[in-house]
Amino acid sequence: DDLANAVVHLLELSDPPDLVNVGTGEDISIHELAQLVAEVVGYRGKIINDPSKPDGTLLKRTDTALLNRLGWHPQIGLREGLAQTYQDFLSEVESELVREK
Repeated sequence: DDLANAVVHLLELSDPPDLVNVGTGEDISIHELAQLVAEVVGYRGKIINDPSKPDGTLLKRTDTALLNRLGWHPQIGLREGLAQTYQDFLSEVESELVREK
């Protein structure tokens, strides 16, 4: 929903930028993101990191300063967005199973 709202906001501008990042602009480590996804989907297994391979991106964050200066700010938090997305996924799977019967 935030992405759709950001696109509509940009389309309403008289001179929108060519490229923008849409997101919260907040840092989250890959491990924290994995833990959050696990919580949302009810995963109870272990999340294992391999510290011998530290070359990957340790944090994920989008620079949303431009979009914020243009007056748009996210309304949905990461946890809430993940939960909504997961529920949508489950609904789609359920619908697909019903169609297959």
